[in-house]
Amino acid sequence: MLALWARLLLGVGLSGVIGLLARWRGSLSWNGTVGAVVVGTLIFAFGGWIWGLLLVAFFASSSLLSAYRTEDKRSVAQQFAKGGARDVWQVLANGGVGAGLAVVYWLCAASWPWGAFVGTMAAVTGDTWATELGVLSRRKPRLITTGKPVEAGTSGGVSLLGSAAILVGSATIGILAALLLMAYGALGGTQLAPSSSLYLVAPAVAGGMAGAFADSLLGATLQAVYRSSGRQIETEKQCEPDGTPNQVLRGWRWVTNDVVNLVSALVGALVGGLVFAATG
Repeated sequence: MLALWARLLLGVGLSGVIGLLARWRGSLSWNGTVGAVVVGTLIFAFGGWIWGLLLVAFFASSSLLSAYRTEDKRSVAQQFAKGGARDVWQVLANGGVGAGLAVVYWLCAASWPWGAFVGTMAAVTGDTWATELGVLSRRKPRLITTGKPVEAGTSGGVSLLGSAAILVGSATIGILAALLLMAYGALGGTQLAPSSSLYLVAPAVAGGMAGAFADSLLGATLQAVYRSSGRQIETEKQCEPDGTPNQVLRGWRWVTNDVVNLVSALVGALVGGLVFAATG
């Protein structure tokens, strides 16, 4: 196995290339690129290449889905707090928990962080897939707390298409983790890992679904939602493009979309870790 300093350098190089490509494609802002390099370096260096590839799978699939049917999603995107290039806070909210788990995995020399890591990656993947695809549903989503129909893009709204995207995205992370681990073993690699790679699928699905539920519940209750007096719509944005402040409709100002995403990632890690401990 490579020395830690060599893995750090390799992580910086690989993350830098991917981050710059994402910046060139408009998927990341400049500070988002820096955040992606930091997160990617920690995961590659302390978790290993399988962990790094799972991060790449999340980011690549999210970027591709963001570019899918952009014109159909343009009007809904105006409601989101952030759109277009992801900034450093979005990167840390989605990948920071995984980076922390990679460091814990290296420090404690135990296999349980595998379940927590696939759980958190499944949660952020499923949530992103649901956001990008759920807004294309032909039927209006329903608020998770009341079942009342709401407009597409409303915080806390759930739909059948979005829920299916969460399940598929979460399962994809779990299956990919299992396949990569099997391939690694077949090539003669040795790494502290589950006794069976299939033990990673259940934590991924459970963590992904639990994280998505937490995301929707917080979105419907505590996340700050504003009313745009000019456009007469609900939005996550504190201000209009011209700087005009929007009026708080519900929720707490400090509970932003990034905070909700971070909590979702933490819940996914917790549930994924618990399921792994129970099954692995």
